[in-house]
Amino acid sequence: MQQLIECVPNFSEGRDMDIIRQITDEIESVKGIQLVDVDPGQATNRTVVTFVGKPEPVLEAAFRAVKKARELIDMRNHKGAHPRFGATDVCPLVPVSGISMEETAELARELGRRIGEELEIPVYCYEFAAYEDKRKNLANCREGEYEALEKRLTTREWKPDFGPSVWNHNTAETGATAVGARNFLIAYNVNLNTTSVRRSNSVAFDVRERGRVKREGNPITGKIVTDDEGNKVYEPGLLKSVKGIGWFIEEYGIAQISMNLTDISVTPLHKAFDVTADRAASRGLRVTGSELVGVVPLKAMIDAGKYFLRKQRRSTGLPQEELIRIAVKSMGLDELYPFDPDKKIIEYILRDKSKKKLTDMSLTGFANETASESPAPGGGSIAAYTGALGASLGTMVANLSSHKRGWDDRWEEFSNEAEKGMEIQRELLKLVDEDTRAFNKIMDAFGLPKSNEEEKANRTRAIQDATLYATQVPLQVMKTAYRSFDLLRNMAEKGNPNSISDAGVGALCARAAVRGAMLNVQINAAGLSDKALAEELTSEAKELEEKALAEEQEIMKVVNSKIE
Repeated sequence: MQQLIECVPNFSEGRDMDIIRQITDEIESVKGIQLVDVDPGQATNRTVVTFVGKPEPVLEAAFRAVKKARELIDMRNHKGAHPRFGATDVCPLVPVSGISMEETAELARELGRRIGEELEIPVYCYEFAAYEDKRKNLANCREGEYEALEKRLTTREWKPDFGPSVWNHNTAETGATAVGARNFLIAYNVNLNTTSVRRSNSVAFDVRERGRVKREGNPITGKIVTDDEGNKVYEPGLLKSVKGIGWFIEEYGIAQISMNLTDISVTPLHKAFDVTADRAASRGLRVTGSELVGVVPLKAMIDAGKYFLRKQRRSTGLPQEELIRIAVKSMGLDELYPFDPDKKIIEYILRDKSKKKLTDMSLTGFANETASESPAPGGGSIAAYTGALGASLGTMVANLSSHKRGWDDRWEEFSNEAEKGMEIQRELLKLVDEDTRAFNKIMDAFGLPKSNEEEKANRTRAIQDATLYATQVPLQVMKTAYRSFDLLRNMAEKGNPNSISDAGVGALCARAAVRGAMLNVQINAAGLSDKALAEELTSEAKELEEKALAEEQEIMKVVNSKIE
């Protein structure tokens, strides 16, 4: 797995689009970088930029962006609703794949050192890159914001980790930058039917982990409670790993609760929404919707969609697109502007849209492509697609059964079955394209040069590797399609009787998928020079084929008995 990291710098400019463009141009000037999102805010006067790539180009792009922001943004003139203390206020690195948090933290320190030394900007390392515990929390590093920086820079306690610790013309212009390594953070705002910052702050204090300052007697006017060292004592809020404040957004004419969800495995998106809505209601306020700033992982949206469906006692075994739509509508993510999954969900953004996928075609397009003179897609892809249709039919019966009148107490039973069906369907759809890719690998291997002995050996090895892969893919189709028999049998025996024929057709599709893929296993295994391995793969496939035939016959007996 290749190493990928995400960088999410926040720049203290959200109104001048020319400045923002110049900064993002610097990011995109680095080869190997994918700019994922640019999210400017008028009221906050802040732009959140997200880009992804391998570590080396990400560090270079981040450095160039910080350098350009230093040239263009003067913090002496900056005003905005969001806490800030520098032209590039924060610059966190986030591990995406193939890299540990420890490695990411070291990269953040390397970036911080370069910013401090070459650009002469005070740098504080925070979260997992922090050198001491009190600097892990960004709020501690940024306390008092830009206005307090002149005094804090020169203290021993808050001397920067890198860069100058003096207040001069340069530091007055640039402010300071916090560079860190953190888990995937969701910047999330919840909209209220009020314009009152004080009331939105009250809700924010209810829910954020830090909570509110503890007071004696009256919770509003009472004397602030302090510990033995004179530090304020806080009453913790309801949500772990959540930071939050209330503010007024003039461009929308509403107050919001602005939250950072710093660990969505602890407090997921849907929980933050529901608890906030509950606390707002307890104070006579109503949540009207919410807003995602930047991007969100697909899993967070899928989990939210399933959560809200479960609250309705509805099946969660639905396509991803439908689960996302449920999440968007349930949390009002489209209240302020349209929610575009292709621009907001990180996995969708990173999809290679230049590659044509068979599964993105229309039914007619797929059929015509199969009928053309090209040898691919062929029987292997068709077998996988037939299996996907069988799993889809089983899922349909489960979903229909989950809300059948009189079966309300069984919704969860059928929902679980539908989820299994959707998982099988998704895997088989991926294998539709994978089978064609496996065929193309063989063709590519045969096209390799063979002018000398070394090239001949490399070509032979590549052909054998590709042939093995072209045998393993249809075998995986067989295994995956076979898993759907359990679902289809349950639906034939226990599902909505009005859909019994659908369960039967699904079983026929599953058997066809297994038997069709079997032919591909046999023909490709015959090309393997390792005959023992070929026999092993073929024997496994034959055993699966026999079991599939027995499963299909058993299910069809049930179906026919109920139809007759």
